[in-house]
Amino acid sequence: MVVAQSSLLAALLAFTAVVDNALAFALPQDADSNVTTNSSFNQFDSLNFTVGGRLKSAVPFEAPCFSTVQGESRTVDPSACSALQSNYTNPLYRVTHFGAYMLPQWETCQSSNGAEGCLLDSNDPTNPAAYTGVNCQLGNIEVKYVSDVQAALSFSRQTGIRLSVKNKGHDYKGRSSGKDTLALWMTGLRSMSHTSSFTPASCVNKTYDVITTGAGVFTQELYEFADSVNRTVIGGYHQTIGFSGGYFLGGGHSILSPVYGLAADRVVQVKVVTPDGIYRTVNECQNTDLFFALRGGGGSAFGVVIESTHRVEPQFPIQAAVLKFTPRASTDIGAWYTLTVDNSLQWANDGWGGHIVGPTLIHVTPLLNNTEAVTSMQPAIDFVNARNGSVVIQEFPSWLSFFNTFVPAAQAAVGPELELGTRLIPSKFFSTAEGRAQLGALVNATLPFASPYIVPATPWLYKPLPDAAGATSFTPAWRDAIWHLSIKWQFQYNDTLAEREAGYRTLSEHLQQFRDLTPGSGAYFNEGDVYEADHEQSYWGENYAKLLQIKSQYDPYHLLDCWQCVGWKGETDPLYQCHVKL
Repeated sequence: MVVAQSSLLAALLAFTAVVDNALAFALPQDADSNVTTNSSFNQFDSLNFTVGGRLKSAVPFEAPCFSTVQGESRTVDPSACSALQSNYTNPLYRVTHFGAYMLPQWETCQSSNGAEGCLLDSNDPTNPAAYTGVNCQLGNIEVKYVSDVQAALSFSRQTGIRLSVKNKGHDYKGRSSGKDTLALWMTGLRSMSHTSSFTPASCVNKTYDVITTGAGVFTQELYEFADSVNRTVIGGYHQTIGFSGGYFLGGGHSILSPVYGLAADRVVQVKVVTPDGIYRTVNECQNTDLFFALRGGGGSAFGVVIESTHRVEPQFPIQAAVLKFTPRASTDIGAWYTLTVDNSLQWANDGWGGHIVGPTLIHVTPLLNNTEAVTSMQPAIDFVNARNGSVVIQEFPSWLSFFNTFVPAAQAAVGPELELGTRLIPSKFFSTAEGRAQLGALVNATLPFASPYIVPATPWLYKPLPDAAGATSFTPAWRDAIWHLSIKWQFQYNDTLAEREAGYRTLSEHLQQFRDLTPGSGAYFNEGDVYEADHEQSYWGENYAKLLQIKSQYDPYHLLDCWQCVGWKGETDPLYQCHVKL
């Protein structure tokens, strides 16, 4: 077994309380100080003692640039502010701060009418209008062992104070933050190990080649570790995704998924603290109901994951296709999307997975050699060459080599206030002329609003393992989809409540046309519309009834609820008071 050393094997526990329209800690104290004794907060003093004095107040991420923080005047820190402005859209910088989310609207209380907040202008972080005369408010804590999670759950049961769980902050729906919540920050659990012959607990005659990761390991470091032991991990298309957190819990697509499945397909064991405070090991041989729920059931609804163990593949070469052109005519983008509709079924059968947005395509396949890759991509190559675009069809010796070459520049942006809506597009819209015509027409009709972001990263060729080892709880619609399609809307740092409401409504209305085209299909839990219609069907389909039963068994008091997660009680729950109500 190979073990990666970690300088910090710790999870961070954070108390966050939101005031007006920003995430905030309620105690007036220095950002880095431990919780002080106060008769009004004896319950937090007790928790702080239980976790060894590691309960800390939250730190406003953007605070160095503001002269008013939580209603108190302070001196702006020019050096710290400059560093923050320079790194405002840098995921590797944001991921080190509890108060920073990859999509900053979830740092605020969006339902507020007030002008107070703590956001910079993502289009120009140096724009003084964002922080001049504005009261910055936000929130943070630190803990270490499994017992700290148990202490937080016990605290919530005893006090009624709600919990939220944050890992890296890649959150499109506000599930990892919440007003007046005690928040567990899992980012410090960074252990990694490789075992070539791993037997899940209580199993007999079952072995897997695996990597086990703590909840706080992010994808860049995981891919580097896997490469160092000549293995390939099937994971996300970003440097800072928390691999053993919400990513796999919601299904977890990868551009290698067409051949190797979703992340949830590849989990063989999870160690989790359930709401009753019990630290459980779940797999195909014990706690199989919970194992099923954690493989696609989404969010922290069933427990707080401490570590997970995933099947890996040997290191293998991959072919990459990277195509880009500048549109010359108004019809070029529409024609390009039509071409991708016409060819996506064949590309899926050839093992290609990737991203298409506007006049760009980045795909990879492990199934073809370079000559075969060129032949497979020839229609797209001809289209791009006819417009004097750029074409790269290149073999890479490993996933990491491809990832380091292309992904940091192509991954989803952080810092802008973006919102997504998604739909899984079934194979019938690619396998018949009628289906292709319908899909192509709707995509073209959407272009005046936004260029759809197409992620052909569904488990099209993957065959699940038999029995409990292959049982997953994400919607079965994933198995028959060729595309995971998304459209987006971008807010501005100073949008009014009315403008935020209009943005969410507009996005949902455009997405509804794809729902109407694909009745009975679904959407991706991790990237779904905040206001996903019939979310139980969209995210889980026929699996929802079983998931709800498991939720009731393990969390009867709803200690671990989140927006549109299993067991959701609706938007009137005070936990969601900062979500805009449409």
